[in-house]
Amino acid sequence: MQLTPEQQAVLDGKRGETLAKVMRTIVMYGDIFGAEKLVPVTHPEGHFVTSFGISLMKPLFATMDELIRANVHTIGKFTVDPRPLDYRNVKCSPLEKIAFAVMYGKQEEYEQQLLSVGLRDKDAFTCTAYLPEVNNVPRKGDVLSWAESSAVVYANSVLGARCNRNSGMIDLFGSIVGWVPYFGLVTDEGRKATWKVYVRTTKKPEAQILGSAIGMKVTEDVPYVFGLDRFLGEELNEETCAYLKDFGAATASNGAVGLYHIDRLTPEAKELGESLITEDAKEYVIDDRELERVYNSYPVMWKNKDAKPALCFIGCPHLTYGQLMGWTHALAAALKETGRKKVKVRTVMTAAPQVAQKFKKTPEYGQLTAMGVKLSSICPLMYTNNPLTKGKAILTNSNKLRTYSVARYCKDEKIVNILSGKEGV
Repeated sequence: MQLTPEQQAVLDGKRGETLAKVMRTIVMYGDIFGAEKLVPVTHPEGHFVTSFGISLMKPLFATMDELIRANVHTIGKFTVDPRPLDYRNVKCSPLEKIAFAVMYGKQEEYEQQLLSVGLRDKDAFTCTAYLPEVNNVPRKGDVLSWAESSAVVYANSVLGARCNRNSGMIDLFGSIVGWVPYFGLVTDEGRKATWKVYVRTTKKPEAQILGSAIGMKVTEDVPYVFGLDRFLGEELNEETCAYLKDFGAATASNGAVGLYHIDRLTPEAKELGESLITEDAKEYVIDDRELERVYNSYPVMWKNKDAKPALCFIGCPHLTYGQLMGWTHALAAALKETGRKKVKVRTVMTAAPQVAQKFKKTPEYGQLTAMGVKLSSICPLMYTNNPLTKGKAILTNSNKLRTYSVARYCKDEKIVNILSGKEGV
């Protein structure tokens, strides 16, 4: 790897041994992937994936302590994934609390470490930092040092920024030195599509299932999607961005997609069109039958497959303001039809703290809580990591949560029908 004199000086320890270690890690990371150089991070506000103080992660805490002792911090303030716990809105049994206390016993201490190295504030915990309310929004062409699969794929695809699928700590280190290796999705060549996906469904596909189908098919490759503009239009409005948020999260968790292009819609597709597609690109056709095949392939991993659902999580990734409004109106209408006042299953909706605060100022918030629904900024995935929660029959509309837990996925309409008592699981 060719380094500039400034970069070489950092590597040689001219700005301290701790910063040299950080730089050495970034250089080794780039060398593994054949990066020819390092490029500047042009959006200094980072987003990091490691938000949870799991007691076993001793090397993480030791590294953070070393950074703090050396007064090393990020070049800009950063956001981080959601907290794992919220006892006020996501109730736990005494035994579950004991297990969580053991699992996340370092949470408070770790959050102080995050603040010391550059965490923006105590409300900077969300997986949707790119939403306008949260205000960590990169511009087209910006180079990032982010992690969190759903955030990276959104930033790359919907915003047109440039970021590889980094791991925890690599995201932090790139934001400390201010450079990242030049390879993969940071390069022009790495952003070209090697799959042509044709959406030929008769109606707008469920975002979570369409993303799942594409993710499982192309794995880590870049897809160029034709036909979705028929349902989404050609402008990135709030509703379309919310759809692409959930679509992208499914491609990234059911596969390892870090970037997708939507014909006539996403920034690079609108600018460059089919020139983004390689000559040897493979093809994948998605029709109604294919979507149903994918949906029916999801296993039911509840211990008792016929159990009554005990909990429902809606919002993984975190919901947008518009999605909170939409879910509230849909549930209210369904409950009115069935004559019920409250949802039939204990339900938690999750959103970024800033989105939740905005929503709490509306009449819909009172309407939602009156239906028995809780609003939280928790990470549902971190909650389901508790071994004791695996025995619960948990419902979700998130393909990401389904993939990483034993929660059972249902389409949005079915979730509404189950919660309102229109139908069973």
